[in-house]
Amino acid sequence: MATLGQDYVAADLPMGKSFEPLPAGWYTAAITQATVKDTKAGTGRYISLKYDITGPSHQGRTIFGNLNISNPNPKAEEIGRQQLNSLMRAIGLAKVNDTDQLIGGQLKIKLAITSSDQYGEGNEVKDFAGIAGGAMPAASAMPAASKPAAPAAGAKAAPPWAK
Repeated sequence: MATLGQDYVAADLPMGKSFEPLPAGWYTAAITQATVKDTKAGTGRYISLKYDITGPSHQGRTIFGNLNISNPNPKAEEIGRQQLNSLMRAIGLAKVNDTDQLIGGQLKIKLAITSSDQYGEGNEVKDFAGIAGGAMPAASAMPAASKPAAPAAGAKAAPPWAK
């Protein structure tokens, strides 16, 4: 037995966060984490994303999602790449070569409620949209990017979505 050093009263302690799925629908969110991981089978790779909900309700809740970028199943890879395309357009990026470029992106995500025997009910990100509701122009319609000016010594360049 080990003493806690003080008395803890349940009524005085903060309540934990709810893990119930959010209602299906559109939410504004910020991408707060993006990493590349290998699939469990080791035969593919995916981008693991963490979204923090910023509104219109459920602020502070967190949603996780994955986008296949390499998969032995061509259909799974195609769907994942289409989703990445939608996500990039929603946050205003024409080109991505590092997951850090996604972090901080503000967008709308469409959530659905899913259910599985292993995990029960949860949310799945089904679609992406820009905050203003407009889509980024097709890549062929976009002007060629000029080389940005180097930031001043010690200054950090603004992320692409902040420009």
